[in-house]
Amino acid sequence: MARVRRMVGICGVALVVAGCAGGPAQVGEPVPPFHPATVTPRDERAAAPANTFTVVATGDVLIHPALTEQAEEDGGGGRDFKPLFAGIKPVIEAADLAICHMEVPLAPADGTFEGYPLFYAPPEVAEAVAATGYDTCSTASNHTFDHGAEGARTTLDALDAAEIGHTGSARNEQEANTPLVTEVNGVKVGQVSFTFAYNQGTEEPTPWAGNDDLTVDAVLDAARKARAAGAEVVIASLHWGIEDQHEPTDEQRSTAEQILADPAVDLIVGHHAHVVQPFEKFGDKWVAYGLGNSVAKHEEPRGTTEEGLIARFRFTKSDVGWRVDKAEYIPTLVDLGPPIRLVDLTTANVDAARRQEALERTDGVVMSLDPPGLTRP
Repeated sequence: MARVRRMVGICGVALVVAGCAGGPAQVGEPVPPFHPATVTPRDERAAAPANTFTVVATGDVLIHPALTEQAEEDGGGGRDFKPLFAGIKPVIEAADLAICHMEVPLAPADGTFEGYPLFYAPPEVAEAVAATGYDTCSTASNHTFDHGAEGARTTLDALDAAEIGHTGSARNEQEANTPLVTEVNGVKVGQVSFTFAYNQGTEEPTPWAGNDDLTVDAVLDAARKARAAGAEVVIASLHWGIEDQHEPTDEQRSTAEQILADPAVDLIVGHHAHVVQPFEKFGDKWVAYGLGNSVAKHEEPRGTTEEGLIARFRFTKSDVGWRVDKAEYIPTLVDLGPPIRLVDLTTANVDAARRQEALERTDGVVMSLDPPGLTRP
């Protein structure tokens, strides 16, 4: 495994810093033609400079039946989700800390796998996430308790088996009260995870089993607990917004502004809408409102539901503490193939017209709030 991890509590990792080839694109300019990027092998990359680290975060891991069928085909009798994620692996494993959002419960290996509305995905998804280079996953979503406490338990068991840190749901009260703090390039980074609610007909089995109290006070309280556990930087993963709507709601923007005004939280990454949403900067702190789907195969693909983002932030220590001094977004696409593959649109050689459409739409949405300094490779 390429990742090296040291955890405090139920925690995460340390890796090297590397960028993607190419200069920043400007919204409104023609999308340049595809040119394959050269990725420096991990053992040839320079060690991360002192007092810096990079974080990447992606959107919903939403395993519909078609993705399980693709994994069975790729596994030749078993289930192998690693080829599905392979297109983004160079970016994910190059970061010091890589965060996924595990939208769906993971079932036992011999379980019955289900899609919408009550998801239950194969546990091999966790193996693929780890092999891609992810270090932690947020687990608070409207689907957390699709299969009750047992489904939440098997999800966390699968993540543990894959050595993936997690936060947002818990198997016992002690686990619920233990903040996720990951040592990253010598820095302790905390992560908290909250959702707006659970799906109708599903409910939290006990008050401590999951975080569905997505309020300013609740997020800040959890962040302060992570600080008390040693975190020097805290990232909030928030499951919020309106599905299929690119624009963040007034509530999202107000909540983000209030959370980031407090020193307890340094960065917000969001998901749930299944389409990309803008980035915004409040003072010197960033929020990525919605990273779209990471992987999904909806019954009726809309084009927008196959487009997603990798958010990448570089933190640097200054006299006033840790701050993001470089913010980037990397557009992704679920190429429906066959075979179905998640690709990095800055490097993948996919259909030119589809690439142009996805990049232009993603650029327009992500930059719509005119965030200063945001670029993409």
